[in-house]
Amino acid sequence: MPIYEYTAFKNKTQLVQDKIEADNLQHARALLMRQGLVASKIKEYGLDESRKAAPKKARVGHMPALSLKDKIDFTTSLQMLSATGIPIIETLAFVENNADSNSVRKCAMELRKQIIGGSSFAETLSKHVNVFGRVYVGLVAAGEDSGEMDKTLFRMLELLKKQDAIKSKISGAMVYPCVILSFAFIVSCVLLGFVFPAFEEMFINLGKPLPLITQMCINAGKFIKNYWYVVILGTIAFVIAFIAIMRNTVTRSYVDMFLLKIPVINTMLKFSNFSNFLSVMQVAYDAGIPIVDCLYLANLTIEILVLRRSLDTASDSIRQGAQLSTALKKTGEVPNMIVFMIQTGEQSGRLGDLLTHAIYFIDKRLDDTIDKFTKLIEPVMMLVIGGLVMVMALALYLPLFGAYLD
Repeated sequence: MPIYEYTAFKNKTQLVQDKIEADNLQHARALLMRQGLVASKIKEYGLDESRKAAPKKARVGHMPALSLKDKIDFTTSLQMLSATGIPIIETLAFVENNADSNSVRKCAMELRKQIIGGSSFAETLSKHVNVFGRVYVGLVAAGEDSGEMDKTLFRMLELLKKQDAIKSKISGAMVYPCVILSFAFIVSCVLLGFVFPAFEEMFINLGKPLPLITQMCINAGKFIKNYWYVVILGTIAFVIAFIAIMRNTVTRSYVDMFLLKIPVINTMLKFSNFSNFLSVMQVAYDAGIPIVDCLYLANLTIEILVLRRSLDTASDSIRQGAQLSTALKKTGEVPNMIVFMIQTGEQSGRLGDLLTHAIYFIDKRLDDTIDKFTKLIEPVMMLVIGGLVMVMALALYLPLFGAYLD
């Protein structure tokens, strides 16, 4: 039976370091929980020494970028073949020769070369964190250490599908307003650039001063007609600036804080992030990863920087001996129902099961929030389009009404 070294907290304050015999990492963690210990780190005894004696690693080659769909296809092939007992080298060779995506084929080829050079699968993936992500690499390493690679890949596949589903829901909810606003912008530019300049001479012949709104539209139309390239370049510059703002940590924080103050949108953003957070937490916990590392991996999925910083403090609390539920509650960001479920799971020793129920709860709330957002955005877009039409109509007809009344 393998021997595992562990570092754990006893009575939330006393640090304990010792060894324990167990079938695998998950079994070792369960044994420690029965002894009233909260594990912060578990590793197989002598594993580091065996890795140090491994053959020289192959040179890291170029790894193509993989989309979320590519990762799902790649992981699906790995999971199906590993479940049948096929070695990882043969599995990667099959993917290299049969994958539909060229990026996936190149990825499998590069991974296979490095594994043949002496690296383990997890070590090879760790060289390409920028492609696979820390969550993927961490879970695969846990699966490799515990000898449950096929189960870990299955959990990873479900996690990727879950992330793809959430991304599709959020994108689907945002497509409608983006298309409507883009169409309204193009129509406004066409009206201002071609319609209003054609009416300018007629308005001048009326012999009356033009209303302010009409004069503004005519001036805007002249600018668009004469300097159309400035409008195009300005639009491109706006898009580039927006992307730069969202990539910058400081400005992104201010954008996040602004969005979190908008009703419905703040709920949708929070629940989508917590859905991924809990899913990774549950998958990592079932893979036998210590709770501190589970929280670390789960926190990597949080895209709202304000939430991520708050949840970082939870990791510090757990290292000091606090329970997961207590640490999450102190952040003030995690919904009370989720905290209660996690607390119940800790007390009953069924944390994995309760995390599954928490995921179901948060997904249901997310679906309801997206439906509410979709229903609210339709009248808002109608108001925007109606307001735009009203402005254009007033700008065209106010001079005519003024001349008629005189």
